[in-house]
Amino acid sequence: MKIFLATDHAGFELKEKVKTFLQDKGYEIEDCGAFNFDKNDDYPDFINFAAEKVSKNQGSLGIVFGKSGTGEAIVANKSRGIRAMVGFNAESVKLAKEHNNANVLSLGAAFTKEKEADELALLFINTPFSGEERHVRRIEKIREIENNF
Repeated sequence: MKIFLATDHAGFELKEKVKTFLQDKGYEIEDCGAFNFDKNDDYPDFINFAAEKVSKNQGSLGIVFGKSGTGEAIVANKSRGIRAMVGFNAESVKLAKEHNNANVLSLGAAFTKEKEADELALLFINTPFSGEERHVRRIEKIREIENNF
């Protein structure tokens, strides 16, 4: 499984730390930028690139970073097939994977410390979708809505 990472300046430092952590754990990572700190960059440029990669690579996941994580999740959700969520804590990440089969995790660097970000990333990667009929049915409804656009 490939994991695509992206950020702007606000999440740059946290992305770099999580990237190293995940690589050290043996995960295949593709960094979609930002590749250096630039206080004038814009998160949609990098987040959209990563979300498109996840959309086109079945079974892959994305982890995106920003100041709050909210704008980044909004951008990611504009790509077909993406179900992005902001990871506030372990319970929110676990439920998003089990119930919604989320494929992009968005972390806010202003609210998430490095150790917690590492733990949330691992939880996101390793929590399986429940596959329960009610959750499958709801994801199918999301796809139908998406296909109407």
